[in-house]
Amino acid sequence: MSHDILFVFGVIGVAAVLMASNRVRYDLVALLVVLALILGNILTVGQALSGFGSSVVILVACLLVVGEMLQRTGVARYVGDLILQKGGSNETRLTVLLMVSSAILGSVMSSTAVVAIFIPIVLKIAADTGLNKSRLLLPMSYAALISGMLTLIATTPNLVVSDELVAQGYQPLGFFSFFPIGMLILVVTIAYMLFWGRSLLGAKPSTAKPNKRRATRTAADMWMAFQMQGEVNDFLIGGSVSLETIRQLTAEGAKFVARRRRGANRQRETVLFKDGMELMKGDVVLVTGPIEVLDQIASRADFTRRAVNGARVEDWRDCLGMADVMVHPEASVIGETANEALSHDVRELEAIGLLRNGDPQTDMEGTRLKEGDRLLVLGPWEELDNLLDQRDDFVLLSYPKEREDTVPMLSKFSVAIAILAGMVVLSALNIVPVTVAVLMAAVAAVLFRTMDAEDAYRSVSLTTLVLIAGMLPLANALEITGGSALIVEQLLHLVGEANPRVMMAALFLLTAALGLVLSNTASAVLVAPIAITAAEALQVSPYPLAITVLIAASAAFSTPVSTPVVTLVVTPGNYAFSDFLKLGVPLTLLVGLTTVLVTPLLFRF
Repeated sequence: MSHDILFVFGVIGVAAVLMASNRVRYDLVALLVVLALILGNILTVGQALSGFGSSVVILVACLLVVGEMLQRTGVARYVGDLILQKGGSNETRLTVLLMVSSAILGSVMSSTAVVAIFIPIVLKIAADTGLNKSRLLLPMSYAALISGMLTLIATTPNLVVSDELVAQGYQPLGFFSFFPIGMLILVVTIAYMLFWGRSLLGAKPSTAKPNKRRATRTAADMWMAFQMQGEVNDFLIGGSVSLETIRQLTAEGAKFVARRRRGANRQRETVLFKDGMELMKGDVVLVTGPIEVLDQIASRADFTRRAVNGARVEDWRDCLGMADVMVHPEASVIGETANEALSHDVRELEAIGLLRNGDPQTDMEGTRLKEGDRLLVLGPWEELDNLLDQRDDFVLLSYPKEREDTVPMLSKFSVAIAILAGMVVLSALNIVPVTVAVLMAAVAAVLFRTMDAEDAYRSVSLTTLVLIAGMLPLANALEITGGSALIVEQLLHLVGEANPRVMMAALFLLTAALGLVLSNTASAVLVAPIAITAAEALQVSPYPLAITVLIAASAAFSTPVSTPVVTLVVTPGNYAFSDFLKLGVPLTLLVGLTTVLVTPLLFRF
């Protein structure tokens, strides 16, 4: 064994120890690997830094932008709400839904893209239900890995293995050739996660409700804190409502707060209700007042109450906000009425409540502001943010909890769906390479204004990119020094001409082991020809052995650096290296055992 081979194995070992210790940042370890390969004269500077120009790094960066687009436009929230609607707060049901959804979606598009899409969805579900996010994220990413075992186009190693079969004179694999095996492995993995794996990912949260803090008050809590009188309802307008009717209802105690109307772009546009506005069929209006007045409005033929209790918050939270603000002691607006103070630089805001020394002030038009007064301000979120930029006049005390669930670009929901669909179609039909399809989607996200360029750059995690880029050159180092060839040679020497199932097990372990330090594509490129050669030496069909390599290449469960599919969840899930070892090693062995037992039943020797 040469000195260079020993050096590369040593670098791999030291990197593994540092990561396993969980005391050194993963991205720093990756940079140390790059430096070691350069200073050890294993790779040139260009070769060692080639990972930073890799298409994989560009792919991951663009996927993070796509994920941000889905979050900002409400697509992620919609999918999360759908899964949450079906799964409720039941962790078991949610785990199954997330794993099945990510596996099926990943069978026709990049599994890395699937994880990037599902991360904000899982985080939202965890926030809404109080469940431990670490017990959901890793099972989801493992299911996305298994998606590579379902269809021919799901991951690059599948195409590598099929092409190698053709090159050796055999028929290529079909689109769904190994789908039954992959589905069985998915079922086995779900059972593994439900009955044992989750217990290794942290304790199940207590069902007791946490104490509320002021920072997480809901809009209803803030309404009560300002001792506001009356109830809040929203109504769907069934016909034109005249200005006289509106003024009559106002005189009886109703206050029309905001109106939603479908605009020219088919999206609902929301404005605060002003005197002189009329209502048309199809409008939605938010009204406050005594319950008897609201009941009287609901009894009219042209008003339909949309919810039995209160208003449908989910229909207003993205476009209409609320803030509890305090008048600054040196504010220039002291001595003005609340709405006079709000009208200087912003137009779409209204003060609906005022507290002075904890006491509500009912005469909003006649009360002049003093330092320390608190206002309950209503208006679009953007206008509220603009108001609070005037720090010399108003100080933010709190936003309602609903602010956490808002999406700033809900009007671009359909645009984001179209961009995502285009990316999937281009990738699934192999019209363009996956990296190009994702790059096109990221550029389209900016061009079609689902976000601006600054938001896109902020969505890219440099930590993730450095980790991936720094570890990629290890594969090149193993090949250049002959380390990969040495591993393969020793395997063939140990197995020899044993039973085909023994050879399958050896090939699975070899491919999975190489996948710890090589990309799964490189592992498949290296082991696929060996599998076919071994099958010919044993005088058996090459398909069971080739399928074994294909499945093992997607079984990268054991470390957080084996594939971007699992690397992406490290930071949001707060996982340690040991989490992957505890969960991934037994799962890899279980998948290997399933593969060796089942594959020959479908692909005869």
